[in-house]
Amino acid sequence: MLLMREFAIRREVFYRMRERNFLWLAGLALLVIALFLTDSQVIPGGQPVVINQTAVPPAPPLDSEKVAQGAILYAQYCAKCHGENLEGSLNWKRALPDGSLPPPPHDSSGHTWHHPDELLIHIIANGGDRAYNSKMPAFKDQLNREEIAAILEFIKSRWGREEREYQWWVTVRPNP
Repeated sequence: MLLMREFAIRREVFYRMRERNFLWLAGLALLVIALFLTDSQVIPGGQPVVINQTAVPPAPPLDSEKVAQGAILYAQYCAKCHGENLEGSLNWKRALPDGSLPPPPHDSSGHTWHHPDELLIHIIANGGDRAYNSKMPAFKDQLNREEIAAILEFIKSRWGREEREYQWWVTVRPNP
């Protein structure tokens, strides 16, 4: 009788362990499936950029050839005013005696990344807004659109991830 009872207990333990292992494996399988399904919903290349509950596709990777070309063009056309390291003028937020603003930085410390691509391309091509007494010259006679885009690609390469994603969001978001 004791032997039968011991056998019954061992059998019960065996079945409970097998059931627990099955539940653990089933839970793990569900987790893997959930991760796969979630990951398959993400647009290839990264996570969508979501700001103010408005999602846009992930920011595209920078083109290394354009960045290299843009670095050369930036040094030639932009560094004189905006600095070799995109640092801009020291007190770029303070108006000069003539009412114009000094050249702003184009790195993450500035505000260039607050503006969409088309506006930035327009400013480089056509110069700064004269209504704000801007001294930024137009470069449309020296640079074509692809060269301007390369300069912008170089500038973007110097921003942090958050600035890049915000600027991308501003560029491609649906009009409010």
